Amino acid sequence: MKILCVCLSTTIQRTVTFTNLELGKVNRSQEYRQDASGKAVNSARVLNQLEYGCCLTICPVGEKNQDIFIELAKKDHLNMSCVTIPGFTRECWTLLDSQKNTTTEIVSCEPEFDAPLEKEEIKLLKLISENLQNTDAVLLAGSRPKGWSNELCAAIAGIALDAKKIFLADIHGQDLLLTLKNCTPSIIKINDDEFCETFADGKKLTEAELQSAITKQSSKLKNKIVVTRGTKETFAADNGIFTTYPTEKIVPVNTTACGDSFNAGFLYEYIKTRNFESALKKGTWCAARNAELKCPGSTLASLTT
Repeated sequence: MKILCVCLSTTIQRTVTFTNLELGKVNRSQEYRQDASGKAVNSARVLNQLEYGCCLTICPVGEKNQDIFIELAKKDHLNMSCVTIPGFTRECWTLLDSQKNTTTEIVSCEPEFDAPLEKEEIKLLKLISENLQNTDAVLLAGSRPKGWSNELCAAIAGIALDAKKIFLADIHGQDLLLTLKNCTPSIIKINDDEFCETFADGKKLTEAELQSAITKQSSKLKNKIVVTRGTKETFAADNGIFTTYPTEKIVPVNTTACGDSFNAGFLYEYIKTRNFESALKKGTWCAARNAELKCPGSTLASLTT
């Protein structure tokens, strides 16, 4: 099995653990770790744990701190092809309260560039095209920083689908709507807030309205739509046939990258079985295991140290 992960918002993720995090006070950390991250990078780490070597990740890295990101990726044995861009790779922080079992994520602003990344975008699309031949599926996840063209996500989707690859899109808002004008992802996987932002003009839908909207969109697009809802059961539709899948009840340690871990498990199992319910089950399992660990995008306890 070969899966190509594309991440436009690569991140150096710093996870800091506190016994009891109190706002407005000096807090001394209990533990500290840093990891190569970003939505599709997190998915790639889980995929590599499910089947070592099954995944290639293509992503941009900022020239000023790319060595840190690349070294962290090597530590987890991630197979990477990187496009160097000006400036810095984004840095984000996760604050864990081990007493309250809470996760607070602090996301820094996306990098901004003095000029459009035209040359870098050509390199990125070329890398994707060159690596499609022996690929079973493409996973595109994460936000598109300023500097990349508005049509980039749609272009990536078009390349993957023209090559007749399974294409999972974990994007939302303008990026997803522009993509849908040109082609239809095989699988759209987003959370409930992102679904409402994209398909309901930001209106908060009731559970019944959300079920109906997911079913209608899946029927209209003739594809699979999976909407995760935190600790609530997952809503999904396969060509307009609605289903739900329960989440696991666990004691959370770090909920960062649970959606990314779900993506990895879902896509991996779907490629193997072509069974929608089995894929939902595997995605749910990966998300739960990730929430029990400190490393963002992991199902292996050995990576928490």
